[in-house]
Amino acid sequence: MSTKQTEKRPGILSQLYRGETDFQIVPNRKKFYIASAVVLGALVVVMLVKGFVLGIDFAGGVQYSVPAADTSVSLQDVEDAAEEAGAEVASTQVAGSGDGRSYIIRVGELDADEQTTVRAAIAEAAGVGSDSISVSEVSATWGASVSRQALVALVVFMVLVSIFIWIRFERRMAAAAIAALMHDLVLTAGIYSLVGFEVTPSTIVGMLTILGYSLYDTVVVFDKVQENTAQLLQTRSKTFAEGVNDAINQTLMRSINTTIIGVLPVAALLFVGVGFLGVGTLKDIALVLFVGMIVGTYSSICLASPWVVDMAERSAVYKRHNQKIANKRAGGDEEPEERPTRTAPDEDDDRLVLAKSDDLPVELLEEPEKATSGSGPRSGGSAKKRKRR
Repeated sequence: MSTKQTEKRPGILSQLYRGETDFQIVPNRKKFYIASAVVLGALVVVMLVKGFVLGIDFAGGVQYSVPAADTSVSLQDVEDAAEEAGAEVASTQVAGSGDGRSYIIRVGELDADEQTTVRAAIAEAAGVGSDSISVSEVSATWGASVSRQALVALVVFMVLVSIFIWIRFERRMAAAAIAALMHDLVLTAGIYSLVGFEVTPSTIVGMLTILGYSLYDTVVVFDKVQENTAQLLQTRSKTFAEGVNDAINQTLMRSINTTIIGVLPVAALLFVGVGFLGVGTLKDIALVLFVGMIVGTYSSICLASPWVVDMAERSAVYKRHNQKIANKRAGGDEEPEERPTRTAPDEDDDRLVLAKSDDLPVELLEEPEKATSGSGPRSGGSAKKRKRR
């Protein structure tokens, strides 16, 4: 009596590590587009309505650091004292914990006499000496300079990224990568506005950091896409969309691992350092990095590569390729006596080996005439070419 052994199918984790998953990300790309559009739309409304809390480095003004380790006075009491003294409080926060605990009060621009008056009022409310309160002043001009330099850095970054990807891959991938970066930037900024954290120079540094992280993950996926689709037009096995979907699945575990390794220490910084230890000076960059790393991975997988598919499949070459595959899968192979002679279309396909889609010959971008069975100048010319080969 023979026993039939059934082969056990590997689990999802094993499939992920081997790149053997078949998540239908590209076929379901419209769902990701809609979800991203809804979230971005809501966050844009938040940014327009709520705005941002600009730190002293950008808005200008005066910052008071009040030691609060040995006082029972609340932050609200100190804020009320500053407002009663004539200051316009921009923001407040608790920094540090234990013996290093302090209240940070940021107010608008004040002259020397007003600074002294507000300092004395805060000291009286907190029950500490005026000399123990540190005061720092930043002009609005310096804040504007910081904003301008940050914008210039962002523009230069985008330009260099576009040039690199265009040269390394192709223009469609460059456009998709930039669109994904802008998506990450807007979404992260919207969450920052929603939470209400202060925008500081550390925030800008974090923004540029997550853009670089998102770009890295996007380039990894694009490299696999290019490898999978390099000779795609030479076969009738899969469409461009299927080749891209395979590339996403093959790099999915790498993206997940990279994200987890990067997010875990940032999460510790955000939730433990800020939430439990009260290190408020770290929360601006921690939030940006935490949100940006997750969003960057999402955009690389679910947006950037599908956008490349949408742009590529608008060309006549890929439309023709997809139609040939559809005919083959529909049982469109003719009987031997009815099969037309393979002429110009297949010869044209032979010219596409390892070619970037941007470099395709112009004549290949036009829809071909129906192939005839050996008659006509086009067929004759092809036959002559094959003889010369």
